[in-house]
Amino acid sequence: MKIRSFAKVNLGLEVLGKRPDGYHDILTLFQSVDLADVLEFVPASGRDIRLSGNDPSVPWDERNLIHRAAELLRSETGKGGGVRIEVAKSIPAGRGLGGGSSNAAMTLFGLNILWDLNLGMSDLAGLGKRIGADVPYFLEGGLCLGEERGDRLTPLPDLPPLFCLLAFPPFPVGTAVTYAAWRPSLTSAAKPSKIKRFLENKDFGLLENQLEETIFRSHPQLEEFKRFFQGQGAEASLVSGTGSTVFGLFAEKKKALGGWRELRKRAPALIVKSLPRETYWRRLRAGA
Repeated sequence: MKIRSFAKVNLGLEVLGKRPDGYHDILTLFQSVDLADVLEFVPASGRDIRLSGNDPSVPWDERNLIHRAAELLRSETGKGGGVRIEVAKSIPAGRGLGGGSSNAAMTLFGLNILWDLNLGMSDLAGLGKRIGADVPYFLEGGLCLGEERGDRLTPLPDLPPLFCLLAFPPFPVGTAVTYAAWRPSLTSAAKPSKIKRFLENKDFGLLENQLEETIFRSHPQLEEFKRFFQGQGAEASLVSGTGSTVFGLFAEKKKALGGWRELRKRAPALIVKSLPRETYWRRLRAGA
């Protein structure tokens, strides 16, 4: 059984403050895009979970969120046999595109089918929260508002199709490091949420990632990508999540292609399209 595991971008991210549990309360807009890993699940004898993949930068052992998701599912249900999981990675790791969280979510989804567990999506999302804050989103897809840690989700009506031009720097950015370095801004804290204003009028110019200032201090070259996208006429340009991917949103494919031709001279770059929720699930399930 093969399942596609799609990436996301954060169309906006606002940090509301630190929580007692050490995480941060945030407000974010998740949007799925048509960049995907492929997970293949093969039943195996015994009870071993055997994991392998084509990206040498990823640990293919018990540290991997795929392995943790499979173990959690089995321990919570008391069911499930051995399985071999092979991963063809296309989503670069540590780049703010949610590849690891997506892989974990699709492991819960895929093994629920393979092991005939009959858990509902809300049950899988509850398990996903225990693995990572972004994991439940990938059991929803499309455009979603994320609150609290990002794991309280409100599915939203899909936006018109968008072309997303991604710039991939040659280094990852650590989520924990970024949040540890973030400091609240007194001026921004007093302003109304730009994400909520965007949802009212769909003005892409409102969207912002409040972690960018922190990220740019450590990685000023990422700000150059943002300025490049703005110069190319992007509807919006942001760092996705905690980075390091920077993206530009384009309503017109012609503009996105023009930007891609210039950008690829400087860094690895890719054009992807936004995925409406129905399309997300249709394509995801195609191999299930």
